[in-house]
Amino acid sequence: MEARINPELNKSEISDKSLDLNDLSVLDSFSLNKNNYNLGLLKSIIFTAIAIFIFFVPITINGETDITFGVIYNGMMNITGNAGLWFITFVIFSTGILSFYGKYMAKEGSVLYTYFEGDSKIHPFLYIAGSVFTLLYSLSVTTNFNGPEIIVGSATGGTIIPYIVVAVFWIIIVGSLSMPFLLNYGVIDFIGSLMEPLMRPVWKVPGRAAVNAIASFVSSSSVGVLITSKLYKRGVYTEKEAVLVATGFSAVSIGFAYMVIKTAGLQDHFIMVYFSSLVITLVVSAVIARIPPFSKKNNVYLDGREQTQQDIEQMRTTDKKLLKTALDRAVKKAYTAPPLLSELKSSLKDGLEVMPKVITLLASIGTASLIIAENTPVFDWIGSLFIPLLNLLNVPNAVEIAPSFPVGIAEMFLPVLLIADKIDVLDIGARYVVTAVSIVQIIFFAETVVVMMASKLPLKLWELVVVFIERTFFAIIVASMFMRVLF
Repeated sequence: MEARINPELNKSEISDKSLDLNDLSVLDSFSLNKNNYNLGLLKSIIFTAIAIFIFFVPITINGETDITFGVIYNGMMNITGNAGLWFITFVIFSTGILSFYGKYMAKEGSVLYTYFEGDSKIHPFLYIAGSVFTLLYSLSVTTNFNGPEIIVGSATGGTIIPYIVVAVFWIIIVGSLSMPFLLNYGVIDFIGSLMEPLMRPVWKVPGRAAVNAIASFVSSSSVGVLITSKLYKRGVYTEKEAVLVATGFSAVSIGFAYMVIKTAGLQDHFIMVYFSSLVITLVVSAVIARIPPFSKKNNVYLDGREQTQQDIEQMRTTDKKLLKTALDRAVKKAYTAPPLLSELKSSLKDGLEVMPKVITLLASIGTASLIIAENTPVFDWIGSLFIPLLNLLNVPNAVEIAPSFPVGIAEMFLPVLLIADKIDVLDIGARYVVTAVSIVQIIFFAETVVVMMASKLPLKLWELVVVFIERTFFAIIVASMFMRVLF
């Protein structure tokens, strides 16, 4: 894109809606006068500091430590209690009922028709299942009604609905009101410019993906996916870049990873297990970027424009100019950012639009996946396919831990739950491999798959299943190498 605008930006040019400030050639093509530069720098520092405080700073309240983002959404869950649960149940139940009307009866062009138009014909049935599961659970925990144990028990709906569905509801709300601070005031462009020399050649993604990864590691995998979706829709990521970032860097948060590691009896080795898992994640993601199906994805932006070599070169800077270019881009992005209130409203609107579908599908697919995992031998059968690989790699307790690998596609916590009652008899190396692989897999139906599909990322379900298998296979290989070194 050839951008030709005045060397010094003025207010009328800022309001020009055709000016694509996500295009780095546009961002680099103008300069700011001293006053405007200082104003942009001040805005960038203040709002980035707010973003860092929300997403990256741990605080301790009543002996419990979490990042500010976690404290806020967990606080909302605790404050609203059963009232919040019933409100979420109402949203999910309404989504189930309205989905049938919107998909099969609403007039073309109507609000409900438009909202459910992109769904497949099977979606309304999934929404209804989620409605039934959530209603049965809410009745069971707040009244004398006793729902079927297979649906509302602690191993199925009792895990998915209170700990994932309700949590993701508040994650979307709080995240929608927090993300403008992270996305609009230059930190993405600053870190992206610094990380571009590393991220592009190794992981085939822009340097900006580093911010997604960090936000995901310290807050939640849903936040990582939602950030990726928003940047894809803004034209920052191409189709290929968006799917690689969403499926390769949206790992679970540190807090949840600790819970997983503790369940496997490895809490005494937390730092070693967690950071080695992150390294394995990065290694596996680099491999996945180079093999089908994602290597076949097109580097095309949402508007249909193909990414050119010039686009890529524009993101690169010489080492001498690296820091200055990164800072200039951050300042310009902050100075040209739309009014904060309008961005908060827009972000909340986007979150509220995707939220009903996300939480309803989470309740449906998440609960159904756990029912299958807990009550059928399906994952045992699939797990037996991993035994030869585990034996080849000399991973101890191969037969005992093999079923834990495929079950990760249902919910990432399940692999360690399957070995939780055996940690006294399983070799520490075997427990490490199960734990590390579960963190590396990233793709699971109880959360990330649903959020990826509902947020309209350019992904097909079969692609996610294939990539889950690929990630699992390579993660086992790399984790077994780390096992030998660490244990």
